[in-house]
Amino acid sequence: MRRVGIDFVWVVFFLGRHMPRKEQYIARLDEVIITREGDCAVIQYKEEGILTTHLKIGPEITGMSDEAILGLFNDTLRAQAQLAAEYKHVAVEVPLGSPQIKSFARGSQWCPRGGVLRCLVEDDETAQLVVEIDDQRLSLEEFGRMLTTYAGWGMRIEFVPEDQLHRRPTLEVREPDSEDEPAPD
Repeated sequence: MRRVGIDFVWVVFFLGRHMPRKEQYIARLDEVIITREGDCAVIQYKEEGILTTHLKIGPEITGMSDEAILGLFNDTLRAQAQLAAEYKHVAVEVPLGSPQIKSFARGSQWCPRGGVLRCLVEDDETAQLVVEIDDQRLSLEEFGRMLTTYAGWGMRIEFVPEDQLHRRPTLEVREPDSEDEPAPD
């Protein structure tokens, strides 16, 4: 069996699940269709590939024009853009000796406790991937299910020697030399 250390660092840039789509934008009234469903305004772009928004407004929606609803929606997009511009992500790494993952019984899966996972990549006797975190051996399926906790986020993987899991490696941005690339088994 081979053992390689991995230091996972989740890098955030998202609010929801990843799917190929166009981004919502500040719209004009002729670019959207606005309907009402109870206390919500349904804002659908005429351009294909942009998510529809169900904007909960409340009972005052009955007295609002489409222009007023669109103004509220556009203000919401501006506020989201402002928050995104001010956001500084800090990845929380659980201290050495503390559990990095926890069992989520209702979901029948493991969940990370922080935004960094120190783990070992191994293969079992049948050459199947096993990821070891906190002495817990996770199959590829279990590990993948755990990663869905962060569905829609970005992830960096830094391969480090097994005894260096607690340290960030020095990074160089460059094309790897042929001797740096891992050889196939």
